[in-house]
Amino acid sequence: MALSRIWSAFIIISIIAAAITSMFSTTGKNVFSKMVVGKAGDTSNTKIIDSASVPLSAIKIISQNKDFKTDSITFSRNANGQYVKYNEQRADGIFASCVGAVELCLGLVGYMALFMGFMSIAENAGGIRFLSRLIKPFFFKLFPEVPDDHPAFGHMLLNFSANLLGLDNAATPFGIKAMESLQEINPDKSTASNAQIMFLCLHASGLTLIPVSVIALRAKQGAANPTDIFIPCMIATYVATVTAMLIVSFKQKINIFQPVILLWVLGISSLIALLVVYVHHLSQDSMNTFSGFISNGIILLIFLLIILGGLYKKINIYDAFIDGAKGGFETAVRIIPYLVGMLVAISMLRTSGIFDFVLNGLQHLFAVAGFDTRFVKGLPTALLKPLSGSGARGMLVDTMKNYGADSFAGKLSSIFVGTSDTTFYVVAVYFGAVSVKHIRYSISAMLLADLVGIITSVLLAYLFFGNAV
Repeated sequence: MALSRIWSAFIIISIIAAAITSMFSTTGKNVFSKMVVGKAGDTSNTKIIDSASVPLSAIKIISQNKDFKTDSITFSRNANGQYVKYNEQRADGIFASCVGAVELCLGLVGYMALFMGFMSIAENAGGIRFLSRLIKPFFFKLFPEVPDDHPAFGHMLLNFSANLLGLDNAATPFGIKAMESLQEINPDKSTASNAQIMFLCLHASGLTLIPVSVIALRAKQGAANPTDIFIPCMIATYVATVTAMLIVSFKQKINIFQPVILLWVLGISSLIALLVVYVHHLSQDSMNTFSGFISNGIILLIFLLIILGGLYKKINIYDAFIDGAKGGFETAVRIIPYLVGMLVAISMLRTSGIFDFVLNGLQHLFAVAGFDTRFVKGLPTALLKPLSGSGARGMLVDTMKNYGADSFAGKLSSIFVGTSDTTFYVVAVYFGAVSVKHIRYSISAMLLADLVGIITSVLLAYLFFGNAV
């Protein structure tokens, strides 16, 4: 019921906000068209304006042959040298979002087939159960309802490992396989189990070692030191992950002070700290090389070990791969309705004008309260991240273009993008894959962990980059 209410609220709020915008805003007359048939990048309300009407910050950016973008307005210069102001749509409308959801799922088919195929080989060869035995002392305490040596432990370990290395294409198939394994022991197939909630909340916290994509975007935008956000990102995402574990443990009455849990958490923390110290001293090129070598090397190592295990156990390796790949294709197709529904609701939120209203209200509120409002310029990225990963990355690029890659807003937005996963995408895909309709407190726990991650990111930005403008 929780997901149903949230989904319904998204749609109702969006339509009401759009109706208010169309009645009271001079630029809102075409808001309904934007919501239904609009596409990202569409422009409207184009006007030639005098230079006196252009903000000084915009003139500085435009002089570098770049466009200056605010939350809803773009300033640029045409071929005749005249200043132009127009509205640019930042998100697809309903129809385009439907197409995008299907294309996204079809794009997953290949990855799902590949990794599910290798997972099938590993299961037949006993590799997943071997991983389950390795991780059992720790996971059995966090997932007490999962039986000893259940393959779900191994699947979850692969998912967390892929997430840590930034291997999104591998993390999704591994995560869906983990959900399917947990669904096998779920007594109520339509309701999320405790184990599924704990797994997804830890997954959605997005613990990642090196935010390679963020570093690449910062380098492209001319940051003096693109990797300077590495340590804040690592700390923020770790805090979010620990918060997610604490929230769900409290809700499920799991004693996190058990010696086994404490030892594993301390051990993982120490390992991450050592990696942070090592990576922090690398140059950008060296960091990219290290990340690529570790991430891609581990994938190839996993494939090699799975094949060798299959040969040792004398199973029919190719047939096992085909059987698993078929399941990957079926799963990718099965999540289409869930993803269409979620992406359409998110699209309506983004195109209705509600975001602009919330952000303007927050900026006014913090200004009245006497707070430093520099962080508000980065909040659009933080608010978009739980809804859309691509939208958050797009907002990050806009922020860096407008204020500079080395500005406070640019660095804060970078930390936001590198901190957590897209909560509502995770809910739609993973619960959709196993046809769970009642998700209980999953979203509230994930969003609370996201909020802690956002607050931590803001504090770290002031700590590390407080002197940035």
